Amino acid sequence: MAARLWHKAPFVRLLAALAGGVVLQWYGQFPLTALLLCFACCLSSLLLYSVLPLRWRYRLRVSNGLALLLLLVALGGISVWLHDTRNNPLWFGNTYRNGDFVQVILEEPLVEKTASYKALATVHSLRTKAGERKTEGRIILYFKKDSALPPLQYGSLVVFQQNLQPIKNAGNPGSFDYQTYSLFQGITHQVYLAPSDFVVLPATRQDRVQAFIYNSRSWVVSTLQRFIHGEKEQGLAEALLIGYKDDLDKNLVQAYSNTGVVHIIAISGLHLGLIYWLLLLLTKPLKHVRKLRWLRLLLIISSLWLFSILAGGGPSVLRSALMFTLIAGSEMALRKTNIINTLAFSAFALLCINPFWLWDVGFQLSYGAVLSIVLFFQPIYNWLQFHNRMVDFVWKLTAVTIAAQILTLPISIYHFHQMPLLFLLTNFIAVPLSSLILMGEILLCALFFLPALAGFTGLLLKAGIAFMNSYIEGLDRLPFSTWNFLSINLVQAILLLVFFLAFCYWLMEKQRRQAWIAFSSLAVFMLIRGHSFFDAYRQKKLIVYNVPKHPAMDIIDGRSFAFWGDSSLLLDGFERNFHLQPSRVMHRISPATTAALQKAFVLGGKRVLVLDEAMAVPDSATRQTIDVVILSKNPKLFMADLARSFQIGKVVIDGSVPPWKATLWKKDCDSLQIPCSNVSEDGAFVMNW
Repeated sequence: MAARLWHKAPFVRLLAALAGGVVLQWYGQFPLTALLLCFACCLSSLLLYSVLPLRWRYRLRVSNGLALLLLLVALGGISVWLHDTRNNPLWFGNTYRNGDFVQVILEEPLVEKTASYKALATVHSLRTKAGERKTEGRIILYFKKDSALPPLQYGSLVVFQQNLQPIKNAGNPGSFDYQTYSLFQGITHQVYLAPSDFVVLPATRQDRVQAFIYNSRSWVVSTLQRFIHGEKEQGLAEALLIGYKDDLDKNLVQAYSNTGVVHIIAISGLHLGLIYWLLLLLTKPLKHVRKLRWLRLLLIISSLWLFSILAGGGPSVLRSALMFTLIAGSEMALRKTNIINTLAFSAFALLCINPFWLWDVGFQLSYGAVLSIVLFFQPIYNWLQFHNRMVDFVWKLTAVTIAAQILTLPISIYHFHQMPLLFLLTNFIAVPLSSLILMGEILLCALFFLPALAGFTGLLLKAGIAFMNSYIEGLDRLPFSTWNFLSINLVQAILLLVFFLAFCYWLMEKQRRQAWIAFSSLAVFMLIRGHSFFDAYRQKKLIVYNVPKHPAMDIIDGRSFAFWGDSSLLLDGFERNFHLQPSRVMHRISPATTAALQKAFVLGGKRVLVLDEAMAVPDSATRQTIDVVILSKNPKLFMADLARSFQIGKVVIDGSVPPWKATLWKKDCDSLQIPCSNVSEDGAFVMNW
């Protein structure tokens, strides 16, 4: 089967070569000259091969294939180099210095956050002592919520002199790599602005197409909010129709994620499939008129891409739009296509557009789900046969759900460290109900000019969304709904994918070779996992986390930990899951049933002192040795006094210390030659004991 697939779906090997080049370049960072030289040599080889006699071409066909694959590897590397904004000679980071005047153009309308407004912006120019310089690059602006804030919109020109701050990771073990995530979008810096820190120029710079998209999204959001009441219901309706997630309730998103139906919120193939089906239905009369068939194709394709752009143009929705475009085109040409080849071609095209989408979770899950359904739906569906149409429909839906989980499960565990156990129950209700809701929302937007009908539709949609939310949240509250705290690395995730693919092929084809591949990959997976558990039982660590405005510290002994810090972190699910939980999952630890920690303790012979309030510094002739002093909150302390009373090995400043005070303490430590780590700048402090 693999050999047949290799020949029937040639874009699979082309995609593998391109993706390989993308990965090699990102982790290898080869110079552009080497990539161009490789590309030129391979291209010359291909051109030379094309003019050789037929006899030589037959002999060198393998070499020609290798040259083509190497050409695509080089192309992937070149694409990565060109898309890395740091390689752009006009990137503002090459010339920017603190104190320069920065002129930016807002790329989007303001998004309201808890304590600020956020907007993405392009750095248009820098004004330095040497004059004005045109630049490129993207930054994130945070505007302080204030009544004096001037009106800002997409295309506004803003000038400020506040220092740009490079985007950094929190630095906590196992935490999300926000710096790389931002870099993949061309974003490298951020700045916080009060109304007095910037000036809005009278002119604006707007792209008409982009302005139309933002205005359309704004109209859709306002229409949904007008006729659908309830904050949770409005937020889900906006995400379901156009992928607008700024109003989504965080706890609701977590519930959908825990129960395995978060794909409903993310615009994906499910949504595009429904739109495609609806377009086919509406344009069916044009199908029977030969001269209007191309008009039908044009209407379908343009509508699909317009919806995709309105939905934010993410990799999963673009993948679906491209695939349905190819399907629609092949139907018009009356030609059958190989779905795997079509899938590979769409991935190839998207990676040519943006190679960094290869690391996008939505991209991975989207292609994993579709490929899994293509490969495994029919064999699973053939397990059972039902003559009743309704029962058969239910079994088809169940088979699709099971098939989609096979290849997405390793990806989900790798990224989210959990496995939903009730995904059949949630998908059985949520998928068809969300499809009806999506159709209802399209109808609502079409009936906006008839307030009575639109209002009635809005009431039905609110009831449907409220029922779906309560159903999902109810299942999420069950203690066995999710298998949490699963930790696997990239190698283990790949081994699991190989196991599932080979095992399923073995079941279908009964080839002994596939069984050996499956169980060998599973054996290696178990060996790596067993070794990680062996290491976990031997670990002894002190971790001071970087949690803004909160003290937080874990003392790890084997697979247990004791927490010291702000008790609010135990109650705030989002803060705990974002800052602390990744480390605890990575280290495979659970809370220890021990008494509360003291502010002075000994770990493996190392003395640790936590200072979170003013203290009377003892005046002793013999200075005590303190290996680690952890400064927390805002105590009135002077480093010189501490140094006179204690022999300090290391000072750690946690995230609850005000920035200005942390800066002063670090300067004092430098002058006293005491090693100092500020977790807000350096990331979490980790000490083995």
